[in-house]
Amino acid sequence: GADPKGRSGQSTPNATHLIKVAVQAALGQREALDVFGTDYETRDGTCVRDYIHVSDLIAAHALALNHLENGGPNLTLNCGYGQGYSVLEVIDAVKRVSGVDFKVNLSPRRPGDPAKIVAAADRIRRNLHWEPSYDDLDTIVAQALAWEKHLGELGSTGNARRG
Repeated sequence: GADPKGRSGQSTPNATHLIKVAVQAALGQREALDVFGTDYETRDGTCVRDYIHVSDLIAAHALALNHLENGGPNLTLNCGYGQGYSVLEVIDAVKRVSGVDFKVNLSPRRPGDPAKIVAAADRIRRNLHWEPSYDDLDTIVAQALAWEKHLGELGSTGNARRG
């Protein structure tokens, strides 16, 4: 996702993050999107990841900083929603939100990609009382799409803020 107010978002050149790449494909900035592996032991054969909205991540960091500033002990905490979406589910969400059926290439696995990575966020919820505000894939995608459109509009002026 990107800032809900459109002030910042991911603008790394040649990014490889799935949501950004899928949004770029939907906007015609990429010819296609490659899916690396469809034979994992997951619900649809593609990798599953716990996609977290940047605003929820920022809120978690702010709570952690406040905890430390108030004398709390050091903690090791995972930050995520505790559920994951597969690569194909993310692609479907981008297609649904954008209204664009972009090209997807199914490719072999990349070495070292684990089938599933999902955060166990019970400790951050319990210790810092963190509650996410944007735990919705379509919201994350819609805000990433809006940011990418904004970057495209700023591209010719070079005024895009890096996020």
